Amino acid sequence: MDLGTQEAILRLVGEHGKEKLLVLLGAPDAEAAEISAETVILGDPTYAGPLAETQLGLSTYHILEDEVRQWIPAAVFDDQVGVMADVLEADEIAAAVRGMRERGAQN
Repeated sequence: MDLGTQEAILRLVGEHGKEKLLVLLGAPDAEAAEISAETVILGDPTYAGPLAETQLGLSTYHILEDEVRQWIPAAVFDDQVGVMADVLEADEIAAAVRGMRERGAQN
């Protein structure tokens, strides 16, 4: 997650509160999804960005998780995500983000 995105998230938390925000990731692999989830839940693991050592604990999901898919009309999901859902390792990506949510809940 780039520094500009981290700054924007921090600003939005300040404006709206973390309880009113949900982070929806679209990273194409489990490693990138896990790092992004860690950044907005536990803080930037690289200690380089605005979210370094800032545990926001934001609700975080990946677009390929079943829970998210249920929130989106089927036609919209198929049109916007469909092909990628077929070619990416959706289960692996979802497990990585879910695991980070669980880690965040323990902190």
